[in-house]
Amino acid sequence: MPQLHPTLVTVTERVMERSRAARARYMQTVEAAERQGTQRAGMGCANMAHTTAALPAQDKLVIHAERAPHVGIVSAYNDMLSAHQPFEHYPELLRQHARTVGATAQMAGGVPAMCDGITQGADGMELSLFSRDTIALATAISLSHNVFDAALMLGVCDKIVPGLFMGAAQFGHLSTVFVPAGPMPSGLSNDAKAKVRQQYAQGLVGRDALLESEAQAYHAPGTCTFYGTANSNQMLMEIMGLHLPGSSFINPGTPLREALTKAAFEAAVRNTGRTGSPRIRLADVLSERTIINGIIGLLATGGSTNHTLHLVAMARAAGVIIDWDDFAELSAIIPLLARVYPNGSADVNHFQAAGGLGFLMRELVSNGLLHDDVTTIAGKGLAAYAKEPWLNNGELAWRDVPAESGDTAVLRPASDPFSTDGGLRLMKGNLGRGVVKVSAVKPEHRVVTAPAVVVNDQQALQDLFKAGELEKDFVAVVRFQGPQANGMPELHKLTPPLAVLQDKGFKVALVTDGRMSGASGKVPAAIHVYPEALAGGVIGRVQNGDIVTVDCETGELHLHVEPETLQSRPTPTPSLEANQHGTGRELFGLFRQHAGSAETGASPLLEAAIAAQPSFS
Repeated sequence: MPQLHPTLVTVTERVMERSRAARARYMQTVEAAERQGTQRAGMGCANMAHTTAALPAQDKLVIHAERAPHVGIVSAYNDMLSAHQPFEHYPELLRQHARTVGATAQMAGGVPAMCDGITQGADGMELSLFSRDTIALATAISLSHNVFDAALMLGVCDKIVPGLFMGAAQFGHLSTVFVPAGPMPSGLSNDAKAKVRQQYAQGLVGRDALLESEAQAYHAPGTCTFYGTANSNQMLMEIMGLHLPGSSFINPGTPLREALTKAAFEAAVRNTGRTGSPRIRLADVLSERTIINGIIGLLATGGSTNHTLHLVAMARAAGVIIDWDDFAELSAIIPLLARVYPNGSADVNHFQAAGGLGFLMRELVSNGLLHDDVTTIAGKGLAAYAKEPWLNNGELAWRDVPAESGDTAVLRPASDPFSTDGGLRLMKGNLGRGVVKVSAVKPEHRVVTAPAVVVNDQQALQDLFKAGELEKDFVAVVRFQGPQANGMPELHKLTPPLAVLQDKGFKVALVTDGRMSGASGKVPAAIHVYPEALAGGVIGRVQNGDIVTVDCETGELHLHVEPETLQSRPTPTPSLEANQHGTGRELFGLFRQHAGSAETGASPLLEAAIAAQPSFS
């Protein structure tokens, strides 16, 4: 094996040391659950009767006799989300397949799944981030019956996979496999879609043209094909060894997709250790090295900035403490090997056809840029993940990925990357700490020093754009968008007008304590800035006309105001009443109140959970 890059070694050792206490507590909790075992053994007769009441007679007999592994299915199915619609028939498929492999299966529970694409710019978006934590809670409830030897997690999109992961991590003693549904077939190209969006923002085309464009892009069951948070989730689950090799980007409704779904069930059963194979628990997979491999995957593919929140929270759920310095230091050494929209014009189907994650992982491992000494649901090491699935006379098999990329405009070897770094920068200065994704930002747009235009929500900036008041160089400061203020919604609707102004030749940038989409685009955007305005952050004291520097090359995020002047300014206190009522937002006041900072994952759950863990003498 090639020697690991020294920076990768340094970051890994630092994460392991930082995580030592939290990781020890997590593993002690896992071992305690392992010793307790499933509730089925010695379960009271009334409890057992409730467990199996609705099952077919043969399944009842098998479960009552404790003869076979029993698998719980947690699903995010609904048909509001194209990515999750294919999950509708998975439970019955899996129950039937269980009987053919000597196991049993039940739907353990369902978790909510909302679509940011539907709620963008609407009140519901303010529930989006906290839906992740709600899903984690629902996952824990689903598995709390403690009757399962293994679990399957059925989910795809933005907050769903992180939430499933956070909940499942609390049951780290179980054999657990994440099961994807795959991307929809390619529709209207992403470049064409983006062009119509900008034309609509300028008033050059009407709503009918915009709707027709969007409908041609999002047109079938499956994940949206651009490389946003949903597909970044799928990449993460594969590079972290929680999906079957090569399974992330196989289209729904195909024989290969069905074969992989059945094989995922078989992997969960096999890893229980009850059929003669080695036992592989979820906690065995979720090591510090596995989490770092996830960071590397995000950087090498130009993945979603949302994972500077989500992956941090996911890691903490398994007792691993990472921060943005880890992302930034790894970004400096990890080459960008993929260009998928918005970082290029191709979609994930093109990426898969060019060689996909198997090609990318092989390149990283062979250049000492990815930990190979990890446990996955497929066993030890990542050799199995340098292969792709196919049907050989109708039977599922794996073969080596191509030696060369099928399209170097989409996927490249480490010897000829699109960029020598991963395109993610840590931003810091007197405005606070944040992150910026520069993989889609041209070098000439990466440094902006200009007067601030300050607003307290994205609609206010859109109104200024429509009124023609933004035809100039400026830095948009959009504040009171943090997790404590309003749940940290994505500000995706800012991208088209800012892109229009940049295309006109103006120097523009964005600074916000909110989020952008996982499809963060070509305008430099310092996002997730904290301390957030509501918590007294300096971003709350910026005034119109103040000079702000956003330097994506050096990571400088600076407000050019004298410290004594800045100190004397009070933080404005706009009314947030409108963000606390309607569309269910009343129910999430406790979440807003207890949300952590962006760099700790912005979770209202994890700080309390970590603090509540026993010391275990």
